[in-house]
Amino acid sequence: MNGNNWLAEKFEASRAHLRAVAYRMLGSTGEADEAVQECWVRVSRSDTGAVENPEGWLTTVLARICLNILRSRKMRREEPLVESAAHSPVMDSGPRDPQDEADLAESVGLALLVVLERLTPAERVAFVLHDVFGVSFDEIASIVERTPVAARQLASRARRRVRGTGAPHDANLSRERQIVEAFLRALRAGDIEAVLNVLDPDVTRRADSVAAPPGAARELHGAAAVAKEALKYTRAARVARSVVVDQSVGFVIAPRGRLRIAIRCTIKKGKIVSMDVIADPARLRKLKLAVLPK
Repeated sequence: MNGNNWLAEKFEASRAHLRAVAYRMLGSTGEADEAVQECWVRVSRSDTGAVENPEGWLTTVLARICLNILRSRKMRREEPLVESAAHSPVMDSGPRDPQDEADLAESVGLALLVVLERLTPAERVAFVLHDVFGVSFDEIASIVERTPVAARQLASRARRRVRGTGAPHDANLSRERQIVEAFLRALRAGDIEAVLNVLDPDVTRRADSVAAPPGAARELHGAAAVAKEALKYTRAARVARSVVVDQSVGFVIAPRGRLRIAIRCTIKKGKIVSMDVIADPARLRKLKLAVLPK
């Protein structure tokens, strides 16, 4: 078998792995596929004589490509942190992208994709490679052009941001999560009695100027009013996922991992007493979001 055939065979054997790596780094199947294709273009021109671990070598080449894409994206800001927002078609229509992207985002974890968007390019690469795919810090160091110690620090910092710091005890998060998940299940089912069951009778819903529909009240009071409005968004609830929002359990609406709305919930005595609906991009950027522990 000549060198080109050997390389093509190894590349095809690693394609699914490479696509998984690229998707977690980039959060887009389109960009992931382009990165994988660029990886092939680069390696096909390389001398493979000294390659002992083809998949590791391909992963390194791909990671450098993804890092450049992330850095370029951040500089151009062509891929904003959030997509504005409450009046977007996601609130009343189906997905516009291929179904496999929605399926892949779901399998990776929509909440994780949202939080990964908040990392710097180097943090994201270090976290994904080490924590998800087990790449050594020596290898990561060469990709992010840092020392192994610095690469370890990047991953550690990313890990803290993904998991959150200073959040309430896991037991509290677990109880709050159950309530928020019950609320989302009720919305998805269109069950007004179940929605009312998790709302405090005097619950308050506040929405910023972006989140509030034109002509709608920025603030609602009472379980009946809040439940009636919430049930207008059963479709949006299908892509909502619970997360830690500013140290409390809330949820985000993030189709295919693209953050559009965050809802910060305050829970007391097993009921939701207030909900802050945030869709303004500037406010969303300031929120501290973290993935809930499993």
